[in-house]
Amino acid sequence: METIEHTFIETNGIKLHVVQAGPKEGEVVLLLHGFPEFWYGWEKQISALASQGYRVWVPDQRGYNLSDKPKNIRDYQMKDLAADIAGLIKASGKEKVYLVGHDWGGIVAWRVAREYPDLLHKLIILNVPHEQAMAKQILQHPLQILKSSYIGFFQLRGVPERLFSVSDWEPAVKALKATSQKGTFSEEDLQRYRSAWSQPRAMRSMINWYRALVRYPSSQKVSARVKVPTFVIWGAKDQFLGQELASKSLEYCDNGRGRLIGEATHWIQHEKAEQVNEWMIDFIRE
Repeated sequence: METIEHTFIETNGIKLHVVQAGPKEGEVVLLLHGFPEFWYGWEKQISALASQGYRVWVPDQRGYNLSDKPKNIRDYQMKDLAADIAGLIKASGKEKVYLVGHDWGGIVAWRVAREYPDLLHKLIILNVPHEQAMAKQILQHPLQILKSSYIGFFQLRGVPERLFSVSDWEPAVKALKATSQKGTFSEEDLQRYRSAWSQPRAMRSMINWYRALVRYPSSQKVSARVKVPTFVIWGAKDQFLGQELASKSLEYCDNGRGRLIGEATHWIQHEKAEQVNEWMIDFIRE
């Protein structure tokens, strides 16, 4: 891997652990991980982007790994998650950055693009839908409700975090393996995840993102339209999200395009790293 640096940056009233790589004068590419990952989920992208001259920033988002973990569920509302990233962008010293998000990181990235478009050059999304596309899908296609039923389980107080932690996080490890291609996560990878999940209050804070989503639905009036150039990359074998959500999400983009990888799952940046990296870099360069 490219030489990486670890730092802590204050933003929106909290402190985030941020991994950085690449030349300091380079354009910033900001990578946002999802659940249940942390900065290391972008390990295969960091070196690829840095080697092309980009300055790569990869935070542990609030509640994850080494970043601050506010105690209350209300502290994980979408408005605060997006404000965290807007603050990071401003701290980068660049007027605009390239923003990339996967899973929950993608949900945050969609929101940043809608609420803070002046901070972005371009947006890249991996396997997560636009908020409005997801809302319509749930209303029109009951199968998506079934695929997303784990969100209801995460509302149970204290139960999910206790279940995941059993036998050195074996249930969480099994969940990753069961929803990815065989061999996607090495034992070294999984040990890194176990370490991140074991940080004090980490798993509870991570799950609080889902609890806040249900308890504190966004009341802010934010335009649904995405004005910055947007590229959606989607693994067709995602067990959580139907592939039709990719095209439905692009309907909300003024300037959007998408690419589908038929054999990839939800963990597309791990399984098809070379293809994802090539497409990302080509889109950024255009």
